[in-house]
This record gives sequence, structure tokens and C-alpha cells, in this order.
Amino acid sequence: MFKKVAPYIGEYKKYTVWAVIMMSIGIVANVLPYFFLYQIISPLTRGERIDLSFLICRVLAVAICEIVYSLAYVQGLSFSHISAYNTLKNLRVSLQSKLEKQPLGNIEELGTGRIKKVFTDDIDQIELLLAHAIPEGIANILIPIIIIVLMFLNSWKLGLLALVPLVVGMFAMGMMMKSGMEKMNAYYESAAKMNNTIIEYVNGMEVVKVFNKDGESYKRFKDVVRSYRDFTIDWYKVCWPWMATYTSVLPCLVLLMLPFGSMMVLGQTITLDKMVLVFCMSFAVGPSFLKALNFAGKFPQLDYKISELEKMMDHPPLKEGTNGFNGENHDVEFKDVHFGYEDTEVIHGVDLTLKQGTTTALVGESGSGKSTLAKLLVHYYDLDSGSITIGGQDITDMSLEALNDQVAFVSQEQFLFNTTLYENILIGKPSASREEVLDAAKRAQCNEFLERFPDGLYTQAGDGGKQLSGGERQRISLARAILKDAPIIVMDEATAFMDPENEEKMNEALDEIIKDKTVLVIAHRLSTIQNADKICVMKEGICIAADKHEKLIEECKEYKKLWDASVSASAWKIKEA
Repeated sequence: MFKKVAPYIGEYKKYTVWAVIMMSIGIVANVLPYFFLYQIISPLTRGERIDLSFLICRVLAVAICEIVYSLAYVQGLSFSHISAYNTLKNLRVSLQSKLEKQPLGNIEELGTGRIKKVFTDDIDQIELLLAHAIPEGIANILIPIIIIVLMFLNSWKLGLLALVPLVVGMFAMGMMMKSGMEKMNAYYESAAKMNNTIIEYVNGMEVVKVFNKDGESYKRFKDVVRSYRDFTIDWYKVCWPWMATYTSVLPCLVLLMLPFGSMMVLGQTITLDKMVLVFCMSFAVGPSFLKALNFAGKFPQLDYKISELEKMMDHPPLKEGTNGFNGENHDVEFKDVHFGYEDTEVIHGVDLTLKQGTTTALVGESGSGKSTLAKLLVHYYDLDSGSITIGGQDITDMSLEALNDQVAFVSQEQFLFNTTLYENILIGKPSASREEVLDAAKRAQCNEFLERFPDGLYTQAGDGGKQLSGGERQRISLARAILKDAPIIVMDEATAFMDPENEEKMNEALDEIIKDKTVLVIAHRLSTIQNADKICVMKEGICIAADKHEKLIEECKEYKKLWDASVSASAWKIKEA
């Protein structure tokens, strides 16, 4: 039952054990008052007089029991929460470790929303199960079992009568759990669908408003919420009769004892004080047993939730070596590279060589495989077959740290952390001096917009860099790459968000940065890469031609078509009315 959670409890298992012990002590202290009550009632059933000091002692004993119960239960909860939160920490660290080893492409496919839900919401829901269901459930089931044994020792006939409501209640609980387990997967899928639709509805609000799709979008939102409601209500309708049965029957162990026990007393089969003792015991069994069985329904959820979390991260880890970079130079070579997303191959046997100190451009229509090929070089994914080498060394032979030291990646979308712009640039080279950071910012043409901010380079970037425009974020990311000073640079539309005036400045900065570097650049505006040492034309995942601009214009129809389209687009303007 606890096989999924056991590996994550680790050394904190002792706290769970102590939590069970302390809670058991608390429950015993909570049960003892019923025995003291019996000691008060029993003499009365025999017509005996009760001494005042005897009565006071029993009342004080009840008060002491309640104090012990409170202290023991609180201490038990303290232990259980220490165990629970450290188990959650271990679970998060384990998932984070698995996430780190995933290909970056797989992480992007999961999406930030889903990953955030896994690491916060889904794991937080497990806390209730760990901190309460396990220790309280175990403690609340142990004590009633002991009391039932004592009932049988006192009177096996009354013990059997007390057992009947327990059997009926447990059968009803079992039927409810069976109904719940059959629909559990569908329930979580329905909830996930509703959550995804709500997130999509909120994120797409701007598009919905602009294109006047309120009615259509809201209908989809309403339908999925209504579907979740209907599914949940139908599920509860199946469970409610069983739930009503066990919650009504379990606390009433005297249901059969009262009539049949009274007949036994009248028939002198048992004594009245024995019946009173079993009655007092039964009052202690019902609530604890009910609480334990309520927690029992949580245990399948615990295994299910952890299994789902593990399944989400259950992808083959990125192939990674342990060696540093030991290539002969910084030539990059793609050898018969094949790669696909799931069952669809998108790169078909690409052979391409990037000579050290040269610039190679990838061009082609959208979906031709340009960005995928660039991401394979920075090891976003593992290849299906073939190899990528730097200076003759396979990139899978290096550790990710060693590979990242050799390659700088600048894409059209760059994430900025919610800290200062200075610290965002410093990510490129954490050991850099302040002067080096300032120089990188200057060379990336950041000074122009930094002058707008009172705090300059020490301005907070905001969540995801929201304080800056797209072009400004790109210049900060470019400053990172400048500071990193890697021998190989991959640029995926690095000037995509630039206006024409700033793009000219950026191109000047890029010319300086890429000097003596091995550069792979992707650009849709072909005018920006016509002077590249080599231009590789991609079509449907195949490199159909690779040469200089002039040669490709003459010999490659596909490139000529792309070039004409690029020239036509750059000349486009709105006609005067």
C-alpha cells in the first residue's frame, strides 16, 4: 500500500512511526474515560453507594486523560508534519533530478503550466495524505481492534453483536471504494481537461476579445466545466448510498447490543455490569473506526498521485557523457542525422560541416527543420541515429556542462529571471567582473534603453522580463552570449524583434561577436545572411543544397524562390489611398 511513498520517506520514516505511537497514546487517553465512566455506573447497577472521593478521582482521571490526549495528539501531528514535508521535499528533489535529465524539448512540450502544477499543486495535495491519513489512519484502526478483542474477552456474545454493525459498515465502505476506484482515472482526466481549458481560456482572452469570439470560447469553457460537474455528481450518486450506510451504522455498535443484550440481562445470561462495560467500550470504537475507514479511502489516492507524477517524468534521460571537451578544434559536423518527434521523422539524414571560424546559415520554409537542427546541436534532444561532433568529439560523449561551455544559444524568445538586468547578463559567465558585464551590455547595444531606467543595469526585469520589450530582452540575451564568449554560437532569429534602426546596430554588434567563432545562424530575412560563408537550404528535413549566396542563386531553384520572396517582402508597403 505504501510502496510508492516509502522510497521518498527515507530517514524520516522514524517520525512517521513516532507520530503513530503518539497518536495511539492520545487515542488510548481518549478511550480511557469510557472505562472510568463504567467504574462509576457499575456500582450503581448493583445498588451500591459511591464514595465521593472515588467519584472525584474518576473525574480527575478523565480530565488528565483529555490533557494527555491533547498533548499526545499535537505532538503526533508535529512528528507527522515533519515527516510529510520532508517527504514532499524528497519527492520534489527526485522529480527535479529527473526533470534536469530530460531533453529540453520534452520539457518544452510539457509546458510551464503543467510543470508548475506538478511541483506545487499536485505535490501539495499529497501533504494531507502523508501528514494525516497514514499516522491517524493507523492509530485509529489499532485501538478499536484492541477494544473489540477486550469486548470478546468480557463477553463473546456481546462482542459478536457489536461486530455485526462493523461488518455491515466495512462492506459498505468497500463497495464505495470499489465504485470510486473504477472512476478515479476518469475523474482525474476530467479534472485535468477542465484545468487545461480554463488556462487556455484565460491565456487566450486577448485573441477572444479582438476577434469577437466570446460566445464560442465561453461555450467551450462552460461545456467542459458542466461536463466535470455532471461527471462528479454522477460519481457521488453512486457512492452516496454506501457512504450514508457506513457513516450511519459504524458509530452505532449498540444497534443490536441494546435489544439483544437487554434480553440476555433479563434472562440472566450475562450480568448487567458486563453489558454496561461493553456499552462503554462500544462508544470508544465507533468514532475511531469511522475516522480510520475515512482515511482508508485516501491510501489508493496516495499511490495513484505519486504514480502519475513519476509517469509524467518517466522519459529516457538525455544521453550524456562525463568527459570534458577534448576535440581537436571547433569544427561542427552533422553526420547522417535522423530525428523525429514521437513517430514522425522530421530530419532525414542530414550531412553538414561547419568549419571553425566560419558562419553557416540555415534557410528554408517554415517547418523545414531549421530550428530543430540548431536545437540538436545544443542537445535539446537525442538523435534517433547519426551523430553530431565538435572537433571530432561526439556531443553525447561530453557532459552537458562541457557542451554548454562550448556553445552559446541565442533564440528569438529569451527568458529573463525576475532579478536585476545585471544578474540576468551575469548568467552568461557567473565569474565575470562588473567591468566585463558592463562591456557586454554596451557591445549588445543595451545602453540606449538602459538610460531610460533610473537604476540602469540594476533595474528589476520583472516576471519573465515583462519590464522590457521583445527587442530589449533579445539584447540582454545577446549580452549574455557576449559575456559567455563561447567558441560556437547558434542564433535562431536573434534579431526577430528588432526595428530596422536597432537591427542595423545589432548586426554591427553581431559582426564583432562572431569574429573567429563557429556560427550557425537561422534567419527568415535572407538579406541578413547573404554574406555567410555557407548557406544550407533545408526542405522537409533534408539539406538539398549548401553553398555561397551567389552560387545558390544560380543553381538552386528552392533558394532562388526563397530569395525572391524575401526581396518582395522587404519591398512591401501600404499603398496610398
